[in-house]
Amino acid sequence: MNNSVIDPIATVLIVDDTPGNLALLSDTLSEAGYRVLVATDGLAALEQIDYLPPDIILMDVVMPGIDGFETCKRLKANPITSDIPLLFMTGLSELDNLLRGFGEGGLDYIVKPIRPPEVLARIEVHLALARAKQRTNAALKLSRFAAFALDNNGIVTWLTPAASDILSTCLPNDCVEIGGLLPKPLATWALNQINSKTPANDTFEYQGLELNLTACLNAQEYLVLIKETGHHWDLEALKNAMGLTLREAEILMWISRGKTNKEVGLILESSHRTVNKHLEHIYEKLGVATRAAAVAMVMQRTTSK
Repeated sequence: MNNSVIDPIATVLIVDDTPGNLALLSDTLSEAGYRVLVATDGLAALEQIDYLPPDIILMDVVMPGIDGFETCKRLKANPITSDIPLLFMTGLSELDNLLRGFGEGGLDYIVKPIRPPEVLARIEVHLALARAKQRTNAALKLSRFAAFALDNNGIVTWLTPAASDILSTCLPNDCVEIGGLLPKPLATWALNQINSKTPANDTFEYQGLELNLTACLNAQEYLVLIKETGHHWDLEALKNAMGLTLREAEILMWISRGKTNKEVGLILESSHRTVNKHLEHIYEKLGVATRAAAVAMVMQRTTSK
């Protein structure tokens, strides 16, 4: 007999008020190597999740106090727990209950009586999907990929961190967030593209932004790729007025937007050492000693026009 301890591969929270179901599921999952948490009602589940968020939840529908649907609704309304995959367990087969569960954010149903092989198979599938999503989100947070998605009404449905940074920099007076609309000029352009039977797929420039829209595979969302161009800065005028080279004017523009030397190097396809050297020349020409002083000088000049 193998007495070695199986390392937990994930944490599963079981929420059920029936002792027999809890025992069956707990034994099945523990033997499969999962770490198991249990709760006997919705409120206890919410408290448990605050203390230790699980990787996946098995939720009974009919329970004392708040039922499984209401518990799921509260979890999905909380940004901290909204991405935890949740599977309902129920003996109810009516269509209305099935649809309500999906409407509250449940991903799947396990119909009682519980069959352990089915439970394990469904958990494995949904954990794999959740981990793939987590890896994608982590990669997007670390990358400079700037994009957002719109639905048919022009409402933002998805937004990468890089896109959020660029939009807040170039459009400081407009808040672009998931569930909201774009500023009017961008919204007008995007809706014209969406409603066109033959989208031009051309580039739209606005306030230092360059945008391209394309339909996603499901045709219910549209992906917009964005990048900063700096076109709303008159670099030629800045160069002449402050005695800089064009590259020095570009660097001054980007550091004025809060970019680090390394980020400026990536944008301009140069090394951060080259950027540092250009900054030394900029400080000398402007008669300043610090980055902040250089930024203050250029901002004063650009805002006084």
